[in-house]
Amino acid sequence: MLWFILSLLTALSVATHDTWIKRYFSHLSPYEMSAYPFLYSLPPVAATLAFVPAPPLDFTFWWCFLVSIPLNAVSFLVYMRAIKLSPLSLTVPYLAFTPAFMILTGYLFLGEIPSYPGMVGILVICAGGYILNVDPRQWTLWAPLRAVWREPGSRQMLGVAFIYSFASVIGKKGILHSSPLFFNLSFFVVFNITLVVLLRATGRIRLSRFKEFPLKGAVAGLLFYLHALFHGLAIAMTQAAYMISVKRLSILFSVLYGKLVFREANITLRFSGALLMLAGALLITLQGR
Repeated sequence: MLWFILSLLTALSVATHDTWIKRYFSHLSPYEMSAYPFLYSLPPVAATLAFVPAPPLDFTFWWCFLVSIPLNAVSFLVYMRAIKLSPLSLTVPYLAFTPAFMILTGYLFLGEIPSYPGMVGILVICAGGYILNVDPRQWTLWAPLRAVWREPGSRQMLGVAFIYSFASVIGKKGILHSSPLFFNLSFFVVFNITLVVLLRATGRIRLSRFKEFPLKGAVAGLLFYLHALFHGLAIAMTQAAYMISVKRLSILFSVLYGKLVFREANITLRFSGALLMLAGALLITLQGR
């Protein structure tokens, strides 16, 4: 059951990272919020990669690796903007739509048609998203649907979930043509350097800014590194579907953090909605198992 513990630690590190970034770096631009964990996680990621043997790499690995960089760059920047603008309990749960979108991308790229449990999973996720936006003080039938579009973080996180549906398929293909730990760590070394250089070259960030909060930046980098490390170790020990299912517990952790750290309102309803969305994601993820 070591894979389960590592997957659970992955979920916890993701939720803790998001909470830490929102708590201490929300006054910065989304570009600077993104660059802090990129910059501070680079030393431990590079140091760990030095001890990971490189497997034989083919053309498929390289195109998956290169295509994953812009996909993850856009999604991470929008992710940071979403958690900056809106409560954690109204943003992070929308990542549960990723497997729902993957049904579409799976059909387009692989010709796969969802099974009955997969379709039920989509409906359950939609029901969870509806409950997530219920306001008991001003409830009408259509109010939760309108709330999704009024809340900028929710809209943007839906976009992130859609991009992840492509990035997950391509990343998994890259892992299959290398190894989970090598792909994850090598990707983040190149990805982090590329993003920091591009953001600096385009004037989006100033490197002097990252000397202002070295301790908080180091914690952000450590949490980002632990996410990459635990994910790579866990997915190497079990089927990807099982690992990702446990990792999605980060949704529930984020809702709890929203209450404990930011005192977000309507937390019982939002937790119920997030739990439904997680259940739907599990149905979709495990539909073929």
